[in-house]
Amino acid sequence: MKILVSACLLGKNCKYNGGNNLNQSVLDFIKGHEVIGVCPEQLGGLSTPRLPAEIVAGVVTNKEGISVDAQFRKGAQTALAVALENKVDLAILQSRVKEIYDGSFSGKKIKGQGVFARLLAAHGIKVLDAENIAEHK
Repeated sequence: MKILVSACLLGKNCKYNGGNNLNQSVLDFIKGHEVIGVCPEQLGGLSTPRLPAEIVAGVVTNKEGISVDAQFRKGAQTALAVALENKVDLAILQSRVKEIYDGSFSGKKIKGQGVFARLLAAHGIKVLDAENIAEHK
């Protein structure tokens, strides 16, 4: 099976704060499979580290109120092209599959999908949330 995985979950330091979200459950899950790591934010041209960004009224905006929507959407499209080119069977993303931050930068989450998760699902690619990976073993 070919699995697309958020690069931060694989230990790549591409998270907004310069760190990663290395996830042992994800590493265990993908063992023995072909893995393609992507960071849509970096693919969209955003630097690491960078200001945190949330969806505010449908637009991806950083904490200073500056739109980074174009970069997020470009990165999501580029990462989707990687997924389609590699004919992935599954994608594992860092959360934002069923919940997103509410746009207040307070840490509160609401029901919704991130830009990349929504795009993958729209193209028929099954998306799993890293937080719930144990449920899918």
